[in-house]
Amino acid sequence: QQGRSGKTCILKVPPGTVVTRTEDGEVAAEILSDGERHVILKGGNGGWGNTRFKSSLNRAPRQSNPGLPGATGKFLLVLKTLADIGAVGFPNAGKSSLINLITKARPKCAAYPFTTLHPQVGVIEDAVTYKRLFIADVPGLIAGASHNKGLGHRFLRHIERCNLLLILVDMAGTDGRKPDDDYRQLLEELRLYDPGLLEKPRLIVANKMDEPSAEENLRAFVQLNSEEVLPISCLTEEGIPKLKKQLYLRVTPHNEV
Repeated sequence: QQGRSGKTCILKVPPGTVVTRTEDGEVAAEILSDGERHVILKGGNGGWGNTRFKSSLNRAPRQSNPGLPGATGKFLLVLKTLADIGAVGFPNAGKSSLINLITKARPKCAAYPFTTLHPQVGVIEDAVTYKRLFIADVPGLIAGASHNKGLGHRFLRHIERCNLLLILVDMAGTDGRKPDDDYRQLLEELRLYDPGLLEKPRLIVANKMDEPSAEENLRAFVQLNSEEVLPISCLTEEGIPKLKKQLYLRVTPHNEV
């Protein structure tokens, strides 16, 4: 007779999951879209029942083959957020407030650092074309994030697949910080974690332009940096419509690639 086949073991994971073999670090699979399936380990040979050995000379064989066991292995599953835009900045730069304004996400906001403790993904939707962009609000980075200080690796991995980096700079210079120093430190942390991140298109957004010192700081920042800077204020919503327009112009959504 023939034995029944074993049941297929299916593990459901969200899009953005990377499956890595722990023994050699090789990537076994990357789940990039909903419904995608990958075979990580194959089942064993099912063996042969006694009917496989039936012949004209042996009509009722009492012989069988037990088969072979299935493959085994240990794997590490890591979720990397699939977002079109990655919002990066130091704590209290205003990322969560910005996400509140331009998306349907509602991350926690407050006037103190480290309000966001987990990556948040919001959806920007055009009211006319219904074109959608996904933006990841990465928890505020700190110096040393590239060396996993402040759980930096857990946060930085979520921007690896983004098409555009939105670098949010506190132009008010809160707590005596210098906007240009903040920007340089952010770029250095990205470079140390993965030099390829600096090859991605980026948009510098100067927040808190409603503060008295912001205009002077912006002039000094522009003199030191040749890149385009988009000034906004999450408090007064100055520059927000222009920012959304720029994001649509610069980004091809993941679902259109």
